[in-house]
Amino acid sequence: MLDAAVKALTQILSPPMRSILWRSIGLALVLITVLAIGLQRLLTWFAEYGEGWAEGLLGPGFHTPLNVLAWIVSIAAGLGVVLGGIFLMPAITSLVASVFVDDVADHVEREHYPAERPGHALPLGVAIPEGVKTALLTILVYLIALPFVLFAGAGFLIFFIATAWLLGREYFELAAMRFRSPAEAKAMRKDNAATVFTAGLIIAAFVSIPIVNLATPLFGMALMVHMHKRLSGPRPELIEPGRRSGVPTV
Repeated sequence: MLDAAVKALTQILSPPMRSILWRSIGLALVLITVLAIGLQRLLTWFAEYGEGWAEGLLGPGFHTPLNVLAWIVSIAAGLGVVLGGIFLMPAITSLVASVFVDDVADHVEREHYPAERPGHALPLGVAIPEGVKTALLTILVYLIALPFVLFAGAGFLIFFIATAWLLGREYFELAAMRFRSPAEAKAMRKDNAATVFTAGLIIAAFVSIPIVNLATPLFGMALMVHMHKRLSGPRPELIEPGRRSGVPTV
């Protein structure tokens, strides 16, 4: 597994992958920006509405204290958006991965498994819903775990474990669905749950590193392509006849 992780990390820095890397980073930054602006405006609106409501309830004599409180809340909201963007990075990378799954997998398969037939490209109608589902599950789990952050860091541990499970699940199934039906991919993931989760821990560690985590879609997808190949075992039917003996196919 560590060998697969090293191969994945090395390949995402290779020249053929750079175009995908920059495009995935660009899309991730756009999503983060849209999320940050949306949350900031929503929280600011709540702060202003709350100030007006409180002043109407308490009277104009409380205008200055409430104005100061609203200003503090606005600053806190801005900081919350920044922290929220960090915690929601796994959800964002899930969406990005669903867009570039085939681009990354094709490069990995061509470089490391040239003797095998490549997988079938996933329709966007299949890949993107998987990314959206994982992103929503990630947000839901994070919201549930958020109250536990105050208790000896338990929330952060829950975040990490949940991220490992969710991202490991998504990336493995996306890699497997290039060769199997969605039902078969899910069944294979369940049959190898411990291995997939362990690989997910590596992805969770990667996505927890600021800035570097923008490359998570490439790293996670490349890693799980290797893991799927290894868990599939020898598949002679995929080997091109002329490649088995080292004779070029005509």
